[in-house]
Amino acid sequence: MKRQAARPVIEPSSKLLDIVRTLFAELHRQAGREGRISLDSSLDRDLGFDSLARVELLSRIHRAFGIDLPEDILNRAETPRDLLDALLRAAQGTERWEFLSEAPTLESAEGEAADASTLLEVLDWHVRRQPERIQIIARSDSGVSAVSGRSLAQASEEMAAGLQSRGLEPGQTVAIMLPTCPEYFSVYLGILLAGGIPVPIYPPARLAQVEEHVRRHVGILSNAGTVLLVTVPEGRAVSRLLQAHVPSLRWVVSTEELRRPDAIFSRVPVTAEDVAFIQYTSGSTGDPKGVALTHANLLANVRAMGKAIGVRPDDVFVSWLPLYHDMGLIGAWLGTLYFGIPLVVMSPLAFLARPVRWLQAISAYRGTLSAAPNFAYELCVKKIEDEELAGLDLSSWRLAFNGAEAVLPETLTRFRRRFAPIGFRTEALMPVYGLAENSVGLAFPPPGRGPIVDCVQREYFSRTGRALPAAAEEASPLCFISCGRPLPGHELRVVDASGHELPEREEGRVEFRGPSATQGYFNNPQATSQLFHDGWLDSGDRGYIAGGEIFLTGRAKDMIIRGGRNIYPHEVEEVVGEIPGVRKGCVVVFGSPDPASGTERLVVLAETRESDEEKRQRLREGINAVVVEVLGEPADELVLVPPGTVLKTSSGKLRRAATRALFEAGLTDEHKRAGWLQVIRLAAGALIPQLQRWAAGAGEGAFAAWAWSAFYLVMPFVWLATVLTPHPSRAWAVGRSGARLLIRLTGTPFSVSGLEHLPRGSPCVLVANHASYIDGIVLLAALPEHFVFVAKRELSGQFFARLYLQHLGAEVVERFTARESVQDAGRLEEVLRAGHGLVFFPEGTFTRVTGLQPFRLGAFLVAANTGIPVVPVAISGARSVLRDGQWWPRRGAIKVMIGAPLMPAADARNAFAAAVVLRDAARAHILRHCGEPDIQQ
Repeated sequence: MKRQAARPVIEPSSKLLDIVRTLFAELHRQAGREGRISLDSSLDRDLGFDSLARVELLSRIHRAFGIDLPEDILNRAETPRDLLDALLRAAQGTERWEFLSEAPTLESAEGEAADASTLLEVLDWHVRRQPERIQIIARSDSGVSAVSGRSLAQASEEMAAGLQSRGLEPGQTVAIMLPTCPEYFSVYLGILLAGGIPVPIYPPARLAQVEEHVRRHVGILSNAGTVLLVTVPEGRAVSRLLQAHVPSLRWVVSTEELRRPDAIFSRVPVTAEDVAFIQYTSGSTGDPKGVALTHANLLANVRAMGKAIGVRPDDVFVSWLPLYHDMGLIGAWLGTLYFGIPLVVMSPLAFLARPVRWLQAISAYRGTLSAAPNFAYELCVKKIEDEELAGLDLSSWRLAFNGAEAVLPETLTRFRRRFAPIGFRTEALMPVYGLAENSVGLAFPPPGRGPIVDCVQREYFSRTGRALPAAAEEASPLCFISCGRPLPGHELRVVDASGHELPEREEGRVEFRGPSATQGYFNNPQATSQLFHDGWLDSGDRGYIAGGEIFLTGRAKDMIIRGGRNIYPHEVEEVVGEIPGVRKGCVVVFGSPDPASGTERLVVLAETRESDEEKRQRLREGINAVVVEVLGEPADELVLVPPGTVLKTSSGKLRRAATRALFEAGLTDEHKRAGWLQVIRLAAGALIPQLQRWAAGAGEGAFAAWAWSAFYLVMPFVWLATVLTPHPSRAWAVGRSGARLLIRLTGTPFSVSGLEHLPRGSPCVLVANHASYIDGIVLLAALPEHFVFVAKRELSGQFFARLYLQHLGAEVVERFTARESVQDAGRLEEVLRAGHGLVFFPEGTFTRVTGLQPFRLGAFLVAANTGIPVVPVAISGARSVLRDGQWWPRRGAIKVMIGAPLMPAADARNAFAAAVVLRDAARAHILRHCGEPDIQQ
């Protein structure tokens, strides 16, 4: 009796542990350790199961038990016991994946909203004509939801009312951190109805990734100035961490909290030029780039894509693409909303857990359109079992878009062969090209044609950039796939490094323009300025045009230039990823500068679970062998790293630049921290920056108070001693002692170099950049001998300044009246001829803006007329200590760099020409050493 009672628990648990242990042994290739695995072992920390390993684990569980686990178990499960609990619930019938039961009837579209100027007008147009037509069929763990146009509009107004009741104002940004669910659509439209700007971000995958998730999104939300975040109740913990790090983020709410029956909705006027979406691209967290897209941009892109593919009234789009990504939000949903065709949508986790679900939905709903990145087509080939295909029919699938990452010809071939027996046609394969900066789509091939692969001569292309077709007998050609022609109304071109357009079959940088193109990055003018070139936008991609169609060769920033040869990372990454022991999809190839050789090192960084050193050495040899086979030369450096080291975007694309930065910082061997430790670090991190800000503010205040105290302790005595001193040279010595004492009292790091360049026993014209109120004090402290300051006449109107400058022997000059300026110049020449050196600030004045301003010619004319050398002096750091308009001194190091004397040209035809030469040479020296940019107009 007891054995029978325990049977339902013991058998599944033993069977499940056998699956987990087998997978662990295969991944780590180490016998013996799997015996220590228990139901409470951590999938992340103890077993090292990342996302791909979890997908494989769920696939094996399904084959062994014949049970569909809930899709979020991929992320939710922390231990095998969590999987066991889910299995037991599913076996009792409480959790089953029933996507296809009682499928609603899908009606053909009645047309497109051709006159609509905003997305909200599109929704209104369809609600007026066919309010009960099903627009969305959404599958989640709670079941299948059918959303009509009318119900979508009503739910969106409820969300808008909830947002307005929270205080959302027009133009403010709202982050959406939701999984794929029916509420996602109404939240997005609700934000638009309330006059806000949606900012989709992805939810955290697992606790073990929470630290990277928070740190990555803090930069995004701060850049967007996000005031409100909408999430699920389970996401509140992460949301609170985000809120602690983002000062503008005032509210974190769930979709249920936004639904307030008593809230009143007031519709906000929205125009075509209002921003309807900010898509943050996969960039650096320190410089987030949010592509701002208007209603006009999105509608132009949707209309152009629809025209390119010939949208039909009976089309049905099936998608598992994440809604926080442009391909899922714009390409799948907004496109179907505009054309009035149904969207069948499921969670990305549902697809990853069992890829066959994607094909099941296409078969059941007679899907005609669907899209996915290349890896998804590859996953279907490798993870779907033959028996799972029974009863499926893919003959309705007329266009299978492949985009968002590099399209591999081999994947297309494998997918076509694998699924041709159940009706899939080669002509349906449609590689496409798009990017967030152009909404989503940019180039499509003709529908129904099928893919075109162009194989070119590898060595010639790598060295010259010319894509000459390879001969049939060439052993290892480079193969690229066509992404078609630009969408209607859009343009593409390929340019060289100088911006000149290249002819066909010559590789260069891809640029584009058209009505779908963004006007720039949100709150990032510097990145925006780098995006545009003479009215064209820089795609960041490289490629060539052949037959009027675009063939992409790689990302510009990822291309490696080694010994004059162009190397394309994805090609090496693909073959290395096929080696047993290397984690496929977790290989990064990049170039790292090598100062010794003057070119780039070729670095191959590959994840492996192998820990035995002898086996790791064999793995290195195998990797080097395939690299030599592909490139004809070995890698300069080969790095084997543990799982989870290679950084990826939310959509699974490799973050090569970020991984390279990790490698160059020497952090690729750092072990992952446990999830709970990450949460503690983040929570502490939310407090530590605030404490640091308080401490820094207190420290700055204390320093400023002490600096002014020191000034008023020292300078009155210096002023009085100077006024009472009859000789300017002695007054200079007093001033120099006081200046150096002030610098020591304030603890200011101060250094002077180049004193040997000052002429001994003869005068010179010393010219220095002018950045701060304290420049005079700095030169007093730096120069060992008496110089005559040349000061602007305005200072003579100030009592204390006038007396001090007079006794210091300073000369005042007129800056604005030509006649008096000429007289002043003559007087200064006499000072030089009398053997006294002069100090000029040739900028004439200073401002708070960092940068070296244009130089006036006065000082250089005086030098040219007298034949006296000019000595350039660069002052760095003074502006940050006390800049114009600021009376709050800050700590900072000050350096003075004295340059070699510049002699006036003896053969110059006139003094003016000689002065110009002196000015340019002196300014060039100061610009090199002052640490500030050139702002000369």
